[in-house]
Amino acid sequence: MIVRWETDHDYVLVHIHQDMLGDWIFSRAWGQIGTQFGGLKHQLADTLAQAHMWLEDETTIQASRGFRKVLEVADNTPEGQEAMRQLSLLDTV
Repeated sequence: MIVRWETDHDYVLVHIHQDMLGDWIFSRAWGQIGTQFGGLKHQLADTLAQAHMWLEDETTIQASRGFRKVLEVADNTPEGQEAMRQLSLLDTV
């Protein structure tokens, strides 16, 4: 699952996925739209339910900061693949 929030200048993107060992990973990227300024953090969740709880918390936080949700897709869709491509660019910075 991939969820993205934006303001006029900033974005936050969350990706919940399972790694090759079956562990659930909660990845969070943030930054300024149109620049490479930002960051990326990965957290290991004990369960998928915990990762979804973190996503609910993130949704609340971003709404309180004035961000609007602009994307919520499965990561195997074309939109999800494009979001993953953008996320992978941050791994190389």
